Amino acid sequence: MFADSTLAPPQPTLAEARATLERVWGHPDFRGLQAAVVAEVLAGRDVLAVLPTGGGKSVCYQVPALLRPGLGLVISPLIALMTDQVEALKQQGVRAARLDSGVSLEDRSAIWRAARAGDLDLLYVSPEGLASGAMLDRLAELPLSLIAIDEAHCVSQWGHDFRPDYRTLGRLAEVFPGTPRIAVTATADARTREDIVRSLRLEGAEVLVDSFARPNLQLSAVRKESGSRAKTDAAVIALVRERRGKSGVVYCGSRDGCERVAQALQEAGTNAIAYHAGMDARERDRRLERFLAEDGAVMVATIAFGMGVDKADVRFVIHADPPGSLETYWQEIGRAGRDGETAEGITLYGPSDIAWSLRRLEGRPMAEEVKAAQVRKVRQLFAMLDGAVCRPQAVRRYFGEAEAQPCGVCDICQDPPAMFDATVHAQKALAAVQRLGERFGRGRVIDHLLGKTRDVQPWETALSTWGIGAEAPLHTWRDVLDHLMFEGLLVEDPNEGKPLVRLGDPSAVRAVYRGERTVEVRLTPARVSAPRARTGRNAALETLDADVRARFEALRAWRRERAVEQRVPPYVIFQDRTLLEIAMAEPGTLDALGHIPGVGQTKLDRYGKAVLAALSTAA
Repeated sequence: MFADSTLAPPQPTLAEARATLERVWGHPDFRGLQAAVVAEVLAGRDVLAVLPTGGGKSVCYQVPALLRPGLGLVISPLIALMTDQVEALKQQGVRAARLDSGVSLEDRSAIWRAARAGDLDLLYVSPEGLASGAMLDRLAELPLSLIAIDEAHCVSQWGHDFRPDYRTLGRLAEVFPGTPRIAVTATADARTREDIVRSLRLEGAEVLVDSFARPNLQLSAVRKESGSRAKTDAAVIALVRERRGKSGVVYCGSRDGCERVAQALQEAGTNAIAYHAGMDARERDRRLERFLAEDGAVMVATIAFGMGVDKADVRFVIHADPPGSLETYWQEIGRAGRDGETAEGITLYGPSDIAWSLRRLEGRPMAEEVKAAQVRKVRQLFAMLDGAVCRPQAVRRYFGEAEAQPCGVCDICQDPPAMFDATVHAQKALAAVQRLGERFGRGRVIDHLLGKTRDVQPWETALSTWGIGAEAPLHTWRDVLDHLMFEGLLVEDPNEGKPLVRLGDPSAVRAVYRGERTVEVRLTPARVSAPRARTGRNAALETLDADVRARFEALRAWRRERAVEQRVPPYVIFQDRTLLEIAMAEPGTLDALGHIPGVGQTKLDRYGKAVLAALSTAA
């Protein structure tokens, strides 16, 4: 087992880290809190870093691993994530490998030989693999430069993606006491951060939390029409058609939904790919490779898809069914626009979705305190979706950014919804549900409020709530009941597919009855409008000079051929942003090409002459 030595060489400096970043990744400097995180690891100290999706979390441990002596160990939850990062590192000249169930015995032996010989910079493993004593014993024989725990929110039962295997990672503090550990995540509220620190035994670690702002994302949400799956599918198809040729992700809540929506999109002429856990693992891998490699591909997947998949040019994420928390929402929306260019996040939501999310929680084995926290997370998400507060502002404040300001570009900021005080309406609706004995569905409750129940019986007309809502139209009552469900004042009992409405949290219901709690509801549900005017380089393609566009397309064609030859996603060779920079700069020499952001030394040596040749063919 290796620990700190009194004869250890001087710690690498931040200046050396910046030089490595530019040499390997082609970027002149760190962004946001990256430098602060890297400085902690270089000094041999533990750190918890919460950086936004697309904020460059991996660089925070990859750069120090190249500078500190020994092997960098990275613990990652998904094979797809490990594969993606390892392939990208190899393209940059970094000696990286992964150990997972998809690696053959022969390759595993070769990887361990390289690690023992000091010929490996970074080794990626899964928490399940690390749980085996054999792997820990082998790692204990090696000098480790650092231990990185990616997607660290998975360790917390208070988070949105708890994985029990992550709970065992705290013992690494004992097994490798002299090795700095860095835990990174994009989504962790204050309670989750506290649990990460305690569970991973990072009590002395610096906790660095960057802003959750994603100014390039344009967010919107639209309420579904109750009980109409066909209309929801049609809305998704229309949204994707409006973004024809753009790469995107459509999230569905079920496997059947994935297959259905993917087929409908294919029939509408979209290169749509279904992806869910019910498929054979090899088939999923094949489909993921297609999504990563093909321009304009749209992945239609269950909500578990995509953690850490770094496809830079995803231009939109559509939730046909919303997730179960603001953490998951922000992480999944964050699949779009990882290149920093303008992207969209559109969520379709309705009362049946919140009922489905709550039913899922009911079926999970967890402590009552944890379940109560998860229920609050569900309601906080739907309160944001159905609310009138700037969406990014609401999410950022949820994560603790009390001073977050309106974004100015989401649907709420662009077209603020008209609200009305529906407290009296809420009192009437709650009373109607109570008087009816919590024995009917939404439609029947609304008919009762309007005094329009068919074949009404005398016992019902004798109730004090019969017809007390006749002054409001049908659509208003639908909106009111929807909102009461989002707030937890009403809940739906599944009742074998025929949901019954009953009263929700008793204390909250009493507060509404007494007028101590105000209920505000939108006059008209927000609607997703036609595509807004785009900004940024991707949008600018439409207005570029013809010769610049020709160079860009020539470079993309060249990149596509290289990606097919190497069987890697195109973006690990060069991202669109870098190709566009090259097309606009039109460098005539290798030296000039090397000064473009995103062109590191290894890629310059490997691809430089071919890039210049591709440019010359477009001239």
